[in-house]
Amino acid sequence: HVQLVESGGGLVQPGGSLRLSCVASGSIVSINTMGWYRQTPTESRELVARITGGGTTNYADSVKGRFTITRDNAKNTAFLQMNSLKPEDTGVYYCHAAGVVISDTPTSEYDVWGQGTQVTATS
Repeated sequence: HVQLVESGGGLVQPGGSLRLSCVASGSIVSINTMGWYRQTPTESRELVARITGGGTTNYADSVKGRFTITRDNAKNTAFLQMNSLKPEDTGVYYCHAAGVVISDTPTSEYDVWGQGTQVTATS
């Protein structure tokens, strides 16, 4: 059983910053990719940023230069530093772990989602 727990969301004025954290717990052997997705009431869940175990990153065009994703493989933790926040960044941010291998079933891989954390940028 693997669980992702997000934290760090909140209310901020446009131009402000927030740092999201995602901790994966369980009998984890390895995680291929960790990422953050955003969902709003009018849009489906979309990729914001992701990072592989080797450190390769991908970003949505709308956040390039403002958001930075990092990862601590030893602690199965991912972070999303969000700077220069805009109202259009508002939404529920979900952590996602892809290619999760656990000790109980080492030949299988799983995808896991967190419960989401609200980010609101408004004046």
